[in-house]
Amino acid sequence: MSLSERPVQTPDVTEPRRPPSLVPVTVGILLGVILALVWSYRFVDGVIGDNTADTLLGYDAKETAISGAAAGIVFAFVSGLAGTFTACNIAVFGALPQLAGNTTSRTRAAMTGLGWLTAGMVAVSAGYGFLAVLLGDRLPQLSDRVLANGVPERLVQSFVVFGLIGLAFIYLGLCTLGAVPDPFARRPRARLMTLGALIGGFLIGRPYPLFDKLLEYAAETRNPLYGALAFILQSLGNVLIVAVLVGLIALVARATASRRAGRPRRPERALQIAGVALVALGTFLVVYWDVRVPSMFGFGAFPTMPWN
Repeated sequence: MSLSERPVQTPDVTEPRRPPSLVPVTVGILLGVILALVWSYRFVDGVIGDNTADTLLGYDAKETAISGAAAGIVFAFVSGLAGTFTACNIAVFGALPQLAGNTTSRTRAAMTGLGWLTAGMVAVSAGYGFLAVLLGDRLPQLSDRVLANGVPERLVQSFVVFGLIGLAFIYLGLCTLGAVPDPFARRPRARLMTLGALIGGFLIGRPYPLFDKLLEYAAETRNPLYGALAFILQSLGNVLIVAVLVGLIALVARATASRRAGRPRRPERALQIAGVALVALGTFLVVYWDVRVPSMFGFGAFPTMPWN
């Protein structure tokens, strides 16, 4: 395979760069804090999520019991798609600039990058689905217990998981911006698989009602293989819109490639966009799940917008 034919997995992070600027990092943090401040879970979970699921399934997704294994499989994918924009999944769009950077080469490169990201995601979601069924009621995510100040025990798992994932997103963003040493500088596939694994990890902390319903049904089957399959489909539904957007960007980039012939590429710009996106969405996860949500139960304080 010639160099010109070799697919590009991510923007080239090995090129010499100027000393990193704090401006992109600051912008990313500010965007994340603002997003956590204005976020309306009632609108996203209810108006968007519930209505999407009800429309696609043809019945009330929250109130209608899952009628069997086949229905559970359909429910898994549809509820994953419906939950795309929820606070426990919106950070999936942090992967979009990483994948879209591949479209500067060819469509195949973008799809290959999406494949590596999906591989990391599926490995974690399948593993958690298998383990969740084995643990059953011992899993905090399935607990109905209420702790101090009325905090549901299942939310404690969310605080921990999304806080850690948020910090990991921030670190990947800082690596991309050149602000900290990058262990993935020469391992673009590992970068995408790690990002995919973090996206798969969203299921580990997800308190979304439709996912809770799927988790409870999977646990009732006592079949860990079914749990693994259901969780894989849930994750695939979570990233479907991102995959479609990557495909569209790749097609547009290919159609306009002739117009850009002879123009110098700007890998630094692609890196900055990718880095800012990761820092912003990582900051959102940390601030929303470890500051704003605990403040609703009297732990600390966080401003509340009128619509919330």
